[in-house]
Amino acid sequence: MTTSLTDRYLAATLRSVPTARREEIADELRASIADMVDGRTAEGVDAATAEREVLTELGNPAELAARYADRRLQLIGPTYYLAWQRLMIGLLSTIPAIIGVLMGVLEATVSDNAGGAIGKGIVAAFNVAVQIAFWVTLIFAIMERVGTPLNRPEWSVDQLPDEPVERDVSLTDVCASIVFLVLLIAALPWQHFQTVVGDGVRLPLLDPALWSFWLPALLVVLVASIGLEVAKYRARRWTWPLVAVNAALNLAYAVPVIWLLTNDRLFNPDFVARFAWLRDGGIDTVARISIVVIVATTLWDVVDSALKARRAAR
Repeated sequence: MTTSLTDRYLAATLRSVPTARREEIADELRASIADMVDGRTAEGVDAATAEREVLTELGNPAELAARYADRRLQLIGPTYYLAWQRLMIGLLSTIPAIIGVLMGVLEATVSDNAGGAIGKGIVAAFNVAVQIAFWVTLIFAIMERVGTPLNRPEWSVDQLPDEPVERDVSLTDVCASIVFLVLLIAALPWQHFQTVVGDGVRLPLLDPALWSFWLPALLVVLVASIGLEVAKYRARRWTWPLVAVNAALNLAYAVPVIWLLTNDRLFNPDFVARFAWLRDGGIDTVARISIVVIVATTLWDVVDSALKARRAAR
């Protein structure tokens, strides 16, 4: 015997199962409910109370229907989750930052608003990150629903690393370094268009002639340094190949800048001429201090990375 409560439960369940199986599932579920109710009434429970307890125990009709239809109530299941996670981390850790830097630098070269250039770069990076997250998740959700095979090799113990590797490079340090590099990259075009020397007159701080080779070369080195930071984080620690790349990038930046400072070719002559203290020997003092700072920071960074690689190798 069925009641309106059981009929309502069956109707709520069957609306979410394939049409071809509804009759079969309805008969099976109705019989199961009846047997469970009979079992409880045999123990002295009131029929109406027993029916309510049985239906409550069966749970949400939508969840029961999903079990009958073998349909997962999840967006990305365990079969696809690790592949989705690995792809998301790889894309989000590189592409938004690159797009953000490029958009910020491009805006700084064509506008008079440095703050707006930085803001546009941040907005561009955020939008790219959102788009990546949405489309990658959508694709994997569709793959989950249609059962697309990933064709990945079965996992085995042979894939285990030789020994656990502890992270010796923190995310905070890497992010701080990348932010500094991004600001330095943005500062090079910014100074060309935004340096104000008084009365609204704009003069580049650095010699505009350097844009023919030296400044683009330095920008390439700085972008490569961002790549090094990402590689360092993925490696979890300093390795000797990373130390060698770090030393090469440091020298690729420091040597040209020191050479330009030594030969009075770094600063814009028109900018220097606007200030008496720079014309009267101040520019030489600035150059000497800059050289000392560059040499000290370069040596410290190279030695520090070598010491960390040596410690990690033990």
